[in-house]
Amino acid sequence: MGTDPTTVDPAATGIGVVGLIIYLALIAFSIVVFWKTFTKAGQPGWAAIIPIYNIYVWLKLAGRPGWWLILLLIPIVNIVIALIVSMDVAKSFGKDSVFGVVGLWLFSIIGYAILAFGGAQYRGPAGLGGAPKAAY
Repeated sequence: MGTDPTTVDPAATGIGVVGLIIYLALIAFSIVVFWKTFTKAGQPGWAAIIPIYNIYVWLKLAGRPGWWLILLLIPIVNIVIALIVSMDVAKSFGKDSVFGVVGLWLFSIIGYAILAFGGAQYRGPAGLGGAPKAAY
């Protein structure tokens, strides 16, 4: 008189169809945002969809060396490195460090959407030393 343990209730299997659609939409939006951000900085947009290489390009936007990719693989260290790179990317687009921490590090997809679709212009890699020059 119980339920058959071999049958699965579709409503109890996870995120469901609506959740899957939302998830795929967020992935597609993320790709578009990073593609646009990369092209705005003079990098190939397709780099946004290549794993590992997209992080290398992200480091280059910030002006950090490519070997920092290894630091991003180390637990705890990766949090600090991501914070530094986020602040440098913000400076590279003429934004301040607060935007880097709040917009690009804490709320990444929103912050990068602001860079991609807003009026921010890439001014060169900030991590190479000194603040980027303001465009007049």
